[in-house]
Amino acid sequence: MRIQTIELAGNEYVLILKSQYNRLRRGKAQLDEVKEAGLPSLPEADADGTYPAVATGRAILARKIMKRRWALGWSQAKLAREAGIRPETLNRIEKCRVTADLATVNKLVAALGKAERITARA
Repeated sequence: MRIQTIELAGNEYVLILKSQYNRLRRGKAQLDEVKEAGLPSLPEADADGTYPAVATGRAILARKIMKRRWALGWSQAKLAREAGIRPETLNRIEKCRVTADLATVNKLVAALGKAERITARA
């Protein structure tokens, strides 16, 4: 992303391409919609004040994946395709129904990271 700054009346402004601005607006709008639709909730603490590790880990991973996917404007099918996993698998991960293995998490991280690097260059 090419960025230029200007200063007017003591305030510094950042200039970006209109296409990048529109992409950022779409991403924010999608994230706002998601907040209303709801991300997977984190589990409640147990009676002793601890949180169930597996359920908490699943929810945290699902929330991170969903936020990054939405920011890119990708569907589950698109992310699954880019990561080389089955769409059903991604759906189950995002619904906190399964614990993703390390290989699957690495594929998702690689696909999302690659997309973010490409988007940043545009």
